[in-house]
Amino acid sequence: MRFCPYAQRTLLVLMAKGIRHEVININLKSKPEWFFKKNPLGLVPVLENSQGQLIRESVITCEYLDEAYPGKKLLPDDPYEKACQKMIFELFSNVPSLMVSSFKLQQNKEDCSGIKEELKKEFNKLEEVLTKKRTTFFGGNSVSMIDYLIWPWFERLELMELNEWATQTAKLKLWIAAMKEDPAVKALLMDVKHYQNFLRLYLQNSLEACDYGL
Repeated sequence: MRFCPYAQRTLLVLMAKGIRHEVININLKSKPEWFFKKNPLGLVPVLENSQGQLIRESVITCEYLDEAYPGKKLLPDDPYEKACQKMIFELFSNVPSLMVSSFKLQQNKEDCSGIKEELKKEFNKLEEVLTKKRTTFFGGNSVSMIDYLIWPWFERLELMELNEWATQTAKLKLWIAAMKEDPAVKALLMDVKHYQNFLRLYLQNSLEACDYGL
């Protein structure tokens, strides 16, 4: 779970809002039986609050934390602005699967030019959003929920050696640089070598993948 982008979303919101929490990592290649009682689907993250209530799915856990806990609000109160963030999230929706497909093809030394071209088109859509908004971040002039929800995959661009496509989009490049200065993002930045070795082992279905670097 340490390397999971979905779990990282929840951790980013916990850090950004200053919510005290305990992290229990599990091995995603060998999930313990007790975890399926928390989530029958076996997916992370799962959030358990002080009342023992369980919240699943990364976006749902993030929205729950924003609503249930005090501190900086990451989602806008204005219904239209909130809808705008959700529409941007939909624009991003193809990026994760394209990144994984591209990386796998690269690892197998297969032609991935078609996938990379599709990825470039998706980045251009996000570039257009930032250009029209004329703001540093996707939600405005400060980091908000939409930025945290999509950030884990942009952090992995460099880790997966796919960052050349994002650097061709000027506004997106500036957004990435600004995100790296955010305290919550900084606190959770991964070591490049650790992630690359994890990914190599993970694709080999190694049980040691999730514990790499411990």
